[in-house]
Amino acid sequence: MTTEPSPARSSAAPDRTLSAATGMAAVTLRVGDLEGMSSYYTNALALAPLEERARGAEVHRVLGRGSTPMLRLVSTPGLPAGSPREAGLFHTAFLFDDAATLAATVLRAAQDPRSRFAGSSDHLVSEAFYFTDPEGNGIELYTDRARDQWRYVNGELQMSTLHLDPNAYLQKHLTNAAIGAVGEAHGRVGHVHLQVGELSAARTFYVDALGFETTVATYPGALFASAGGYHHHVAMNTWNSAGAGPRAASLGLGDVAIAVPTREDLDALTARLAHYRLPFADHGQQVVLADPWGTQVTVALPGAGIEEVLAR
Repeated sequence: MTTEPSPARSSAAPDRTLSAATGMAAVTLRVGDLEGMSSYYTNALALAPLEERARGAEVHRVLGRGSTPMLRLVSTPGLPAGSPREAGLFHTAFLFDDAATLAATVLRAAQDPRSRFAGSSDHLVSEAFYFTDPEGNGIELYTDRARDQWRYVNGELQMSTLHLDPNAYLQKHLTNAAIGAVGEAHGRVGHVHLQVGELSAARTFYVDALGFETTVATYPGALFASAGGYHHHVAMNTWNSAGAGPRAASLGLGDVAIAVPTREDLDALTARLAHYRLPFADHGQQVVLADPWGTQVTVALPGAGIEEVLAR
């Protein structure tokens, strides 16, 4: 079912936010070189190909760790590369359970000659390492600090960008056991950081309509939001993309996927979307719509496994 916007906004906004059990799911990238990009993510991030399917001229391939889909690559070699000043992906952030697994993954990424290391930071709530893949898509590899170590001032979560020495981190946390088992260690998409044209429009869409809650609103040029008090499931910035309009068809980000626990959560979402007169398609197990810059967003139930990822 597809719902189109009505001429006037409805009178009363639903007052429900996303469930505290909301999380992120596999990110979709449109790629020009499917085999090269699959090889990169398999070698550099220890992701394994889980399943693939041809859809017309496109090939959709899902990669992940264990049975957890983390990335869908869609072969679309006819599309041009995106501009770094357009709206779209800033980075996909892959979250790991412990420092040893993060260190082992960072080592693999750093040793792949196709990686471009983009830095490392202590964000107070997490420790993170940044790379760029061969087609220019940003990657964050990170682990969280325990929530009881997070600090708040006047109700706002405190995040920063502090120096984190990558060599010292690896020396402290890297183990032979973690290196040997890195492909079997659990990983998932922790958050997605987007480039947008304007923060107020991003807030209306991702906070007011989708139902995330703002966690950090004072970081220059950026907005962070989450469900359940997490530091952020989505971030939006205008550092390179201020004033950007709708995206042209290009390589790069194809879909941002969000997982909610129940159909009732999807019903609450569709009520908010109807209130804000945003068009969406309700497929029963998932609701699909586009943000103000044309990026597809899929909100799905947790049973959406590899088959559902391939069908997006």
